[in-house]
Amino acid sequence: MITNSTIQFLEDLKENNNRDWFLSQKSSYENYKKNYHSLIASILDHLKPKDESLQHLEIKNCTFRINRDIRFSKDKSPYKTHMGIWFSTNQNLKNAPGYYVHVEKGNSFIAGGLYCPEPSDLKKIRKEVAFFYDELQEIINHKTFKKEFKDLDRDPSQLLKTAPKDFEKDHPAIEFLKMKSFTATHKIADSALFEPEFSKNIAQKLLVLKPLNEFLNRALQTE
Repeated sequence: MITNSTIQFLEDLKENNNRDWFLSQKSSYENYKKNYHSLIASILDHLKPKDESLQHLEIKNCTFRINRDIRFSKDKSPYKTHMGIWFSTNQNLKNAPGYYVHVEKGNSFIAGGLYCPEPSDLKKIRKEVAFFYDELQEIINHKTFKKEFKDLDRDPSQLLKTAPKDFEKDHPAIEFLKMKSFTATHKIADSALFEPEFSKNIAQKLLVLKPLNEFLNRALQTE
């Protein structure tokens, strides 16, 4: 369960995103980290028995630093004002399919799949989709997937306007083949953050994405 003080810390950080204020809040930040790590451990306890690909994960593998990388950003705010958790399904890949939890008042969500794979990996995924698009269609048409995630994310910035190279524009899987990311997202209400069974409920929803992650991992492991 997420504590009220965790959400309050993140909200206060939004209003005071500077080093001096952050350093003055050492105690609050330590409490935030304890809740952060406790939440990860709890979700992992529910995920690992149902997804063997996560057995290698420890709390430290799933966290993000609170410091932002501002080297190439116009926004020079030094700290992240949300909690992010990443459960990777493949420790041997830099960018692997997995499950993501984002906690932020008014903008909490869970997601999964693979975001912006490298060109070589995207080529492998498209090849898998071209041959087994009916399997991918079955995954996203499953009633539980439809209930929780509705469809794969289709951000226009992550879609080609025409068929990718080496694929016919009338390929039956063309709408999948145009995709540059393969993710699905489910919004989380603020009230759900404080439910005693939050970790269990979130894990159950994330596991709906397991077949999608398995499909993507299979594609990436194909030579």
